[in-house]
Amino acid sequence: MRFVLVHGGFHGAWCWERTIPELRRLGHEAIAVELPGHGTRRDERSTLADRRDAIVTVLQPGDVLVGHSGGGYDATLAADAAIDHVAHVVYLAAGLPIEGRTVLEATGGMATSSDDGENQVTQLMTDETGMLRSIRPDVRGRMEWVSFKGAWDFFYHDCDEETARWAFQRLTPAPVEFLTETVSVPRFWQADLPRSYILCLQDRAKPHSMSEEVIERLGVEALTIDSSHSPFLSRPRELAELLVHATTTNPIGALRPN
Repeated sequence: MRFVLVHGGFHGAWCWERTIPELRRLGHEAIAVELPGHGTRRDERSTLADRRDAIVTVLQPGDVLVGHSGGGYDATLAADAAIDHVAHVVYLAAGLPIEGRTVLEATGGMATSSDDGENQVTQLMTDETGMLRSIRPDVRGRMEWVSFKGAWDFFYHDCDEETARWAFQRLTPAPVEFLTETVSVPRFWQADLPRSYILCLQDRAKPHSMSEEVIERLGVEALTIDSSHSPFLSRPRELAELLVHATTTNPIGALRPN
């Protein structure tokens, strides 16, 4: 199998560096996508279409699409656009779009309107965890982490300090322009693709209530890993094995668009 790995907010393709060798050790191919507005592409425009196309351009028939955290929205958009290429979608502590709504609404975030009528993102997601105290808008209006300790606590608390600092130094401000665009993925809902959800049991970044809602809407029984929000760094071998196992599972209920 070939796994196409999609990172979440603030991160880039670099976050999968420990997991890709483990998937290869198990006899599988893997490729990490760099979304526009992130990592080495940090200065690029980042609309929903831009993000979707970055994934679709690398998809091949039979691929397993993996979305982590906010990358779940992007993986869903790509699956909708290239439905015949995707064999399975794995949501790793990830979000799922709500049909006809914005990504910001799906995360429980907030936007305000400026004097010129444009939406300005003021909160990325519901803040049950308190994580947003370590994030602020930069001069471009993108959201950036301002505290290493905050990132270590919320993303990497089960990693050693060297690994956490390595990751923190690579975080880039998260683009927000796509968050207020309306999402519609009718082919995805209709196709009813094989799908899985991996719940990170020690997750401090994604509220468990949000994970439970996604699990219910996917109609799956959650797989679990005893890790932080970032098992690709803290438990890469276990994560690789779980990703492979996920492809053998089937939904137990209906897929719900809202």
